[in-house]
Amino acid sequence: MQTTLDTTVAFEGKGLHLGQPVSVVVRPAPADHGIIFRRMDVDASKADVPALWHRVIVSPLNTRIENAAGTSVSTIEHIMAALAGCGLHNALVEVTGPEVPILDGSAAQFVEGFLHAGVRRLNAPLRVIEVLKPVSVKVGDATARLDPADTLHIRFEIDFTDRAIGHQEKTLNMSNGAFVRELSNSRTFCRSSDVDAMRAQGLALGGTLENAVVVDGAEVLSPGGLRHKDEAVRHKMLDALGDLYTAGAPILGRYTGSKAGHAVTNALLCALFNDPDAWAWRDADVATAARLPGVGLRWADVPAVA
Repeated sequence: MQTTLDTTVAFEGKGLHLGQPVSVVVRPAPADHGIIFRRMDVDASKADVPALWHRVIVSPLNTRIENAAGTSVSTIEHIMAALAGCGLHNALVEVTGPEVPILDGSAAQFVEGFLHAGVRRLNAPLRVIEVLKPVSVKVGDATARLDPADTLHIRFEIDFTDRAIGHQEKTLNMSNGAFVRELSNSRTFCRSSDVDAMRAQGLALGGTLENAVVVDGAEVLSPGGLRHKDEAVRHKMLDALGDLYTAGAPILGRYTGSKAGHAVTNALLCALFNDPDAWAWRDADVATAARLPGVGLRWADVPAVA
């Protein structure tokens, strides 16, 4: 069955790129509502922005959605990953500014907030998106691919010259609480050499060593070091889950990304939905639903965050 939050939950912080204080209130929503962001600082007639793939505006450093009136919300990928990973299908996300707060740079605080709020089952069947044949995209040296599978699998590979990151790859079956256990506390990362360049473009103005992993060659500059030896690739998988959730429903498929970012994953969804033979709606029977992200999630799955 479809789900939503049992009660409302709120978050406060600063946006990663614009650096502005912002608050978010996530409210329960009815069946077939989906995930909709509502800008509380604009006219009500222009405020709602559905978190859907065809509303994504291509951006290399975050995921930004925009409605027909030009209202946008940026950096939605972490809260979208938390919604997907907690098995939440319907929610109204009220945000007081143009960007979702970065919090600690991961999805951990969103996950904890959603678990405190609780998950409510709705009296409506859940439909999922089944990948029927391979679909792939290539942008420069980055690639992403979807293949048929009986649940959502994510495999990701990255390769950086900085020895603190280097070559990393990981594969994960996203069933049940796997996202929360394995990925949710992995933080966004960057190289120190990129920070000045981003700020010169008016980006990363809210970034600190506390809400991002910053590396310089072999050195990790952020206090406390890494939460996982392969935290970087885990965070890329977190981003991929959040971006895939703009499909509008859970996906049954195997995602493979190599050096892929937000724009490449969105291009993959565009390729999928532009080929009517590549996908189909499917009613989630009991066996299928049991393999979806978030089903069977327990508090014990939540990793400790230093």
